[in-house]
Amino acid sequence: MSVIAIKTADLTQNFKQIADSIVYNGEKVLISRPRNENLVVITEKEYNEMDKARRNAEYLAMLNESYEQAMNGEVVMYTKEQMRAMET
Repeated sequence: MSVIAIKTADLTQNFKQIADSIVYNGEKVLISRPRNENLVVITEKEYNEMDKARRNAEYLAMLNESYEQAMNGEVVMYTKEQMRAMET
């Protein structure tokens, strides 16, 4: 797996070849743009894996924060009966 750096013009001229290289060879393509507004092209599968990892990290951070709050006594706890009484 490697990263291929190309210019925007190269992408438009060789799109099929570049797309095939991404899909079939697992290449990452960096599209160079002015002012360092570069893009990276990856497969949808890789994107989904990265997005899932990001969401998992956010969820774990939330759990850690909740745990710390509970350990520091920063939560209010109610029994089921108390919760039912609050419904009415």
